[in-house]
Amino acid sequence: MAAAKKAVLGPLVGAVDQGTSSTRFLVFNSKTAELLSHHQVEIKQEFPREGWVEQDPKEILQSVYECIEKTCEKLGQLNIDISNIKAIGVSNQRETTVVWDKLTGEPLYNAVVWLDLRTQSTVENLSKRIPGNNNFVKSKTGLPLSTYFSAVKLRWLLDNVRKVQRAVEEDRALFGTIDSWLIWSLTGGANGGVHCTDVTNASRTMLFNIHSLAWDKELCEFFEIPMKILPNVRSSSEIYGLMKISHSLKAGALEGVPISGCLGDQSAALVGQMCFQDGQAKNTYGTGCFLLCNTGRKCVFSEHGLLTTVAYKFGRDKPVYYALEGSVAIAGAVIRWLRDNLGIIKTSEEIEKLAKVVGTSYGCYFVPAFSGLYAPYWEPSARGIICGLTQFTNKCHIAFAALEAVCFQTREILDAMNRDCGIPLSHLQVDGGMTNNKILMQLQADILYIPVVKPSMPETTALGAAMAAGAAEGVGVWSLEPEDLSAVTMERFEPQINAEESEIRYSTWKKAVMKSVGWVTTQSSESGDPSIFCSLPLGFFIVSSMVMLIGARYISGIP
Repeated sequence: MAAAKKAVLGPLVGAVDQGTSSTRFLVFNSKTAELLSHHQVEIKQEFPREGWVEQDPKEILQSVYECIEKTCEKLGQLNIDISNIKAIGVSNQRETTVVWDKLTGEPLYNAVVWLDLRTQSTVENLSKRIPGNNNFVKSKTGLPLSTYFSAVKLRWLLDNVRKVQRAVEEDRALFGTIDSWLIWSLTGGANGGVHCTDVTNASRTMLFNIHSLAWDKELCEFFEIPMKILPNVRSSSEIYGLMKISHSLKAGALEGVPISGCLGDQSAALVGQMCFQDGQAKNTYGTGCFLLCNTGRKCVFSEHGLLTTVAYKFGRDKPVYYALEGSVAIAGAVIRWLRDNLGIIKTSEEIEKLAKVVGTSYGCYFVPAFSGLYAPYWEPSARGIICGLTQFTNKCHIAFAALEAVCFQTREILDAMNRDCGIPLSHLQVDGGMTNNKILMQLQADILYIPVVKPSMPETTALGAAMAAGAAEGVGVWSLEPEDLSAVTMERFEPQINAEESEIRYSTWKKAVMKSVGWVTTQSSESGDPSIFCSLPLGFFIVSSMVMLIGARYISGIP
């Protein structure tokens, strides 16, 4: 019997989407932006000490190989010829820091994840050295001095890990965010791998001057980072190198395919949502929550706790575009915490069912400040609290309060953005895994009191990386001209409560936030001897919640 004929779909583009919680490889039709197939693998997070968050760089790389292989298998089953994949883009969790040996390809320590708090005392010591009237770090980078960004994580590795110190001394060390680690590995690794990053990821390190678009000598000297270990900075859309499948992959057809797009995940989502005009904004609901507003070719510096960051640069000779960003540390991660730490749900999807049972938090408020508060507060002393508990409170109310917390945090970011930009958003474009939760989306519209608009194809982060890769010079299979961009069907959520009720709930939330601040009174996480204040609130409220949950079974009749 003759083999089934392979379907011809025209040029395809692949995208590696490496997030904090999972890795995916997705393949799109470059003419229609249709998602043809994908595969996803969950990634482990390790918490060796209070406030420390790490991942294994080799597990991340292995997950990329696995996702590529499984997706190619699925395409084969659909009779889609993988030789039609003409380019690959990379989107990644930002700020997460890796140092590896360029001779062996081995990581010299676990990846220090963006959420990690071990560098708080480093941040405090460095902040004393910044003149009050000349915050040159913020003016050059658009970022506040915070544990969030890569420079202080790299400084910690250089100070505390002998293998890293020795590799730097012997000129064997390379530093990168996850995009750099993946591109270097996928283009040959120790056998000629390309050590580069793009402007969006570089802008999150606190070592990169967002005006000159280059590593900054003064910043590197301030953080005492040797410039020789830094990757070359490229645009977000150009050919960096070709795939070299040194791994035992069945997907050998991807050998020689150019890797030609690279965007930090939030910039990728901005592109995937096609927010190419000044004032267009999107919010991505992932492990954290990130609201970006395109400010065009001008840097807008925030007066209200937002970050100024690079949005994208589509080609070596093309202009750079900037964005204002509000960053929330914990969004989807709060659902994972309810699943893994409290055990009140078995799967992340169950949260919607629990919340639907009650339809209200019944005065319960959840501030998930597990890693301090990010924008607009930048308050590292905060820790997670659940307050407003009564004997009536049950796990359904806590589930509802967790979803509300994501929405309230977004409202705080949006308020800050409206004050900085001066023009309130008429609607909010949203994407990310959590947007499948209809209760969350309706709550978001109610709390913002503006419509929330969700694309029918939610994989906008991967789509953005694919668009950048397909549009690169030398590839040219994806047009970014406005008239050529595919129209996207949208689902719209309109506010359903009155404005007064929305304001009352929001003001009570802000009261709860104030109660979460100031818990950590001694910073000793770098020495590995966590302060009792670090663990008191969460430990206390885990116990409180469990007591309430047990009692609630008798009151609510919920098993």
